[in-house]
Amino acid sequence: MSLSAVHGTLSSLKSCQTDIGTGMDIVTDVAMDLAEAHDGEVNPGIKEMEAMILECAQLDREINYFVDVVQQVTAEVATQQPEAMFSLSDKVKEQFTERIAGLSDADLHRHQKVVAFKDSIKNSLNQANQETAENMEELDEDIAVTQSQVNFTCPLTQVEMVNPVKNKKCNHYYDEAAILGLIKTRHSQKKKCRCPVESEKLLRRAELQ
Repeated sequence: MSLSAVHGTLSSLKSCQTDIGTGMDIVTDVAMDLAEAHDGEVNPGIKEMEAMILECAQLDREINYFVDVVQQVTAEVATQQPEAMFSLSDKVKEQFTERIAGLSDADLHRHQKVVAFKDSIKNSLNQANQETAENMEELDEDIAVTQSQVNFTCPLTQVEMVNPVKNKKCNHYYDEAAILGLIKTRHSQKKKCRCPVESEKLLRRAELQ
């Protein structure tokens, strides 16, 4: 193999690294979408994306070491006799094996794009949690308004109370005219008047306020 062929191969490997970097960016974008769409639990797809980006980081690291070793060995061979080219492959393989043997998977987590991946996911999850909290707060406010509207609807007339009065016994509200009319009707029928909301509770005019 000639040195020009070696240089051509290294150029191709560097192009592959560019593609790997692009792929890692795409993985990060997909993981961010998953994080933003989470419903309180970490989407298992994010873990899959993390494993994928770590594999890309490992491949990128190995290409870096391989290119570095090839450049060093070819630089040495270039100053030696032409016969030294025949041992180029063996020397590259030997030195590359020694280099990667001492590597740790923990180093992959310090890869620039892996760090960017984790930061992006963290920020996306925080943003999603904040939006969820804000949505829950808005929902609570809507419920409170709805309950307020319901509370001012007379259980007898089912319309908004004009002059609300409160039953001291059960704390329910009624429109004054409607509840007094009910008490009067029950009294004329010689029947006991009961709360229209909780029928087991008796209702007396004296208990209204």
